[in-house]
Amino acid sequence: MARPRGFVEERAVDAAMRAFWAHGYEGTSTQDLCEATGLGRSSIYNTFASKRELFEKALGRYIELKTAAALELLGGELPAREKIRTVLWWAVEPDEQDPLGCLVVNSMVELAPHDPAIADRLRRDQEIRLAALVAAIEAGQRAGEIAADKDAESLARFVVATISGLRVLARSGADRAALESVASTALTAL
Repeated sequence: MARPRGFVEERAVDAAMRAFWAHGYEGTSTQDLCEATGLGRSSIYNTFASKRELFEKALGRYIELKTAAALELLGGELPAREKIRTVLWWAVEPDEQDPLGCLVVNSMVELAPHDPAIADRLRRDQEIRLAALVAAIEAGQRAGEIAADKDAESLARFVVATISGLRVLARSGADRAALESVASTALTAL
């Protein structure tokens, strides 16, 4: 019995997400997508209209997974400094099964400068994450964990930039000690 199309599409999107994450949009060929998904070319193009459509779905899936985890953490009950430390350490100690780096950061560099639709999607996601970080920092300021005289939005932007930088460092081969030193230094800024 054939699997339902929804099952095939969901698994293909997850596999494609990992391929694009590891190799970028341009660096991932249709053959790479066939190998990653286990689907033939015709099945990929029958399920998705194009490589671009599959990438957009893969990017959406990545954003859905990563942003949901960040929002859950940042909206939770932990002290603000612990929330921020956890987010930073996600970049220091990524899941061993995941490709290095970050599909969002990679897409910001590779596609956003010349692709307004991707740039807009990434900007909207960044705004959601930034707002959650600002809220966590403001809560930390009210609790006395973070200096009240510091601008919460500036601190949140600094944390986002640090996480992006950590993802780039990891992708370029930085060792754990280097990543930890950057994350630890960022925590002292709070």
